[in-house]
Amino acid sequence: MRVLVSGATGFTGGHLARHLATRGAAVRGLVRPRSRPRAAALQEAGIEIVLGDLADDASLARACDGVDTVYHIAATFRNAGQPDAAYRAVNALGTRALLDAALAAGVTRFVHCSTVGVHGHVERPPADEDAPLAPGDIYQETKLEGERLARSVGTSGDMEVVVARPAGIYGPGDTRFLKLFRGIAKRRFPLLGSGTVCYHFTYIDDLVEGFRLCGEAPVAAGRTYILAGRHYTPLTELVRVIADEVGVEPPRWRFPVWPVWAVGAMCEAVCVPLGVEPPLYRRRVDFFVKNRAFDMARARRELGFSPAIDLVEGVRRTADWYRREGLL
Repeated sequence: MRVLVSGATGFTGGHLARHLATRGAAVRGLVRPRSRPRAAALQEAGIEIVLGDLADDASLARACDGVDTVYHIAATFRNAGQPDAAYRAVNALGTRALLDAALAAGVTRFVHCSTVGVHGHVERPPADEDAPLAPGDIYQETKLEGERLARSVGTSGDMEVVVARPAGIYGPGDTRFLKLFRGIAKRRFPLLGSGTVCYHFTYIDDLVEGFRLCGEAPVAAGRTYILAGRHYTPLTELVRVIADEVGVEPPRWRFPVWPVWAVGAMCEAVCVPLGVEPPLYRRRVDFFVKNRAFDMARARRELGFSPAIDLVEGVRRTADWYRREGLL
């Protein structure tokens, strides 16, 4: 089996490329020229590197040539000051370009990485794949656009398409949740609101195995799957688990949400036009008020997806890596 992984130098894409290689696949990684220095470790793992970009049709044609399965992981995430058009160019138009290249090359299956963020705030937790779609920002909106483009190709019958929606990805090597760990460790983490809303982590090793199943299970063709950890967790419990790992007491004081949300809005209004990362922004406040709780029964039932790493072990491994890197 020859596979292509887009976004191969990123956290998720890199883990997936190496995981597929260990399972015997001939793996090719699509790497932007500016990310080439980060590709050396992939090459050492036996992964073929193809330089290219989602905006370069010729490079996508080269990348897809002779490939059986494409795992489309590349995306642009949230960056201060980035215009809406930049998100759409990568997450939607870039997806369309890679789909076209895969179709032209005769690729059999296309696994598209979306996000559970397309569901927005989960009004009736846990949400499954058929729950209402309510993206809350431009990142989530354009990820949903890309997902719909991928699905439209799948319904045409010209190529099998599988949509995967991961929940909160974490693990050694990623710094997305470093501020959370560091804030709790330094006793500077403000607990806003009731703390009863839920969050759902997905450990990286479990996630990439879920992606592999999406690419290889015959039943997955044309389906959408939520890929998430064993359990979702109330925010107070999540904070307690991290506090236990870093050796501090969980924060006891709670603060009202909306004054902080208003300050975040003002920070964004001042900083974003200047291209400066706001010290506080509304999306960070959303962490305290929006439910992120999901039901992965479909992936378990149809794919045999069975996460192996529970929250306590995943937090321990992540914190250990932060400490080794001098980040915590």
